[in-house]
Amino acid sequence: MKLVQITSKIGSGKTPKGGEEVYTNTGIPFIRSQNVINDSLKLDSTHIPQDLHESMNGSKVLPNDILLNITGGSIGRSCVVPEGFNEGNVNQHVSIIRLKNDNPRFLQPILSSWRGQKLVFQRMTGSGREGLNFESIKGFKINLPSVAEQNKIASLLTVLDERIQTQNKIIEDYKSLKKGMMQKLFSQEFRFKDESGNAFPNWKETTLGDVSVITMGQSPDSKSYNIDMKGIPLIQGNADILNRISNPRQWTDKPTKICEKGDLLLTVRAPVGAISKSNHQACIGRGVCAIKSKKTTNQDYIYQLLLWFEPQWVNFEQGSTFTAVSGNDIRNLKIFIPSMSEQNKIAATLSAIDEKIKLELGHLAILKIQKQYFLQNLFI
Repeated sequence: MKLVQITSKIGSGKTPKGGEEVYTNTGIPFIRSQNVINDSLKLDSTHIPQDLHESMNGSKVLPNDILLNITGGSIGRSCVVPEGFNEGNVNQHVSIIRLKNDNPRFLQPILSSWRGQKLVFQRMTGSGREGLNFESIKGFKINLPSVAEQNKIASLLTVLDERIQTQNKIIEDYKSLKKGMMQKLFSQEFRFKDESGNAFPNWKETTLGDVSVITMGQSPDSKSYNIDMKGIPLIQGNADILNRISNPRQWTDKPTKICEKGDLLLTVRAPVGAISKSNHQACIGRGVCAIKSKKTTNQDYIYQLLLWFEPQWVNFEQGSTFTAVSGNDIRNLKIFIPSMSEQNKIAATLSAIDEKIKLELGHLAILKIQKQYFLQNLFI
């Protein structure tokens, strides 16, 4: 059957007259496409006054409505409005789908599944800013079991969604813990003590170039690039890094500058300052430099320090459209270094949190695979 046969409403809203100037911090939540993410409704501080909400009666959002992004880069993202939600309103980039009797927590996963996404993208219109119009949405062809079976399937998927949300919260809590810990450690607000309970020596001011060997990248001849694994991997920039680990897309048989496995990689062109680790002996292009700590410095300490420092690289960037930092900027970066024993403690503490985050991300990936498996097999 077509979606229009089981809905009491398919529509969207509009941007209020006056645009952002009419937005308030309190009042009625105003929902935009960026609020529909990861199959959930993520509200922010954007609201509209009660009287404006009442004047936009046709785009009121109610509990159990399905919200579907219908324009822009987030097209196809959807969620179900939680039952505890009171009232809200939407702009023109979000469609409201209100069902008559069927379970929205059954239908929304269909829209979120790969089959649903295929349905969405097949019905897009427009040559420039692609979008979905209401007639396209009304024409979605849906196969539905009985409401009783919908409810059982929806309950199963809801349990998985709740577990995924809980897992995301666990990961965010660990990330917040680490962020706070880094700030206290590297600002020296918190200091470790030695095995006897005594204070470690004062930290010494130095430069990154004094405590490490820094190799600026140099791109090889582009004619030497290949995807046949001839030569050694090529790390050109941030596109060759995934989850802070080198992830090369190409190889070169005429390498220029070399990094070793275990070296740190720092991006020197947009984005500037992103730090990662190399899992390869590789050729490094001009978008990165390699950092290898000297014997007096713990490599993991430098890694964690540069992680903490990442947001501050913007102060060093040069160029208005294509930002970059020079080798001198990197070598002359002033840093504070504690004794090796305290470096070891700091590195071990922060690395332990990293490992915990990595473990929890693995659990999250498994949950997402399980949900995808159910979606693919339930909605054949």
